Amino acid sequence: MEFEHLELHEMAPGIANLMIQRPKVLNALNSEVLDELALAMEALAADPEIKVIVLSGGGEKAFVAGADIAEMAEFEALEARDFSRLGQATLNMVEDCPKPVIAMIQGFALGGGLELALACHLRVASTKARLGLPEVGLGLLPGFGGTQRLSRLAGPGLAREWILTGDHFSAEEAHRVGVVNRLVEPEKLTEATVALAKTLASRGPVAMQLALECIRRGQEGSQSEGEASEADAFGMVFTTRDMREGTKAFMEKRKADFQGR
Repeated sequence: MEFEHLELHEMAPGIANLMIQRPKVLNALNSEVLDELALAMEALAADPEIKVIVLSGGGEKAFVAGADIAEMAEFEALEARDFSRLGQATLNMVEDCPKPVIAMIQGFALGGGLELALACHLRVASTKARLGLPEVGLGLLPGFGGTQRLSRLAGPGLAREWILTGDHFSAEEAHRVGVVNRLVEPEKLTEATVALAKTLASRGPVAMQLALECIRRGQEGSQSEGEASEADAFGMVFTTRDMREGTKAFMEKRKADFQGR
């Protein structure tokens, strides 16, 4: 699989690193990058050899510093709406991926970059990372799902503060309020991310996929609807070979050999 703006390689067996490579513009997201990202996510989701996906940005300065202002500056209203919908659809593919997706954040994760990180299931950040949704400072607002995901993740009060001020926040603050899952020194970022990915790769893939679906459905509906989804999924795993292998391995005090079926 070859792309103009993305690089794909294996960080460890079963762990794919999908890197946005536009370091001269701090990996800014334009229509071409979003199209390529959607194609890559579709392919990785379907690849039986891949168990975990890590998203990162090329260079040391940024994960993704935002959407491409140079492209957006020429938009009329309908073009802007279509660009927002493209970004939303692409980031929904990230969030809806049946495999765990981890954002590895170094440097800036701003605007569309933070929105991309929020669409990932987990976020590991360097202590030197800076996060924020600064769009209002340009007379804009988040358009790739940021108004929704930040509110669901950290609450509407924090979402209002981050979005309405447009301020940049430290990785330490983002970690404190739950936007970042794990915080590490810059030189440990790749090591810590791979370690987390290896942990996830060792778990039952069917169970993780169903758990992610239950969490998502719970966010979209009521408590009772979420619990109904959970009960259905709980019953479903009892039809899998992985559940039998996992419980047997536990009783035999050995590592389970999950096969995703």
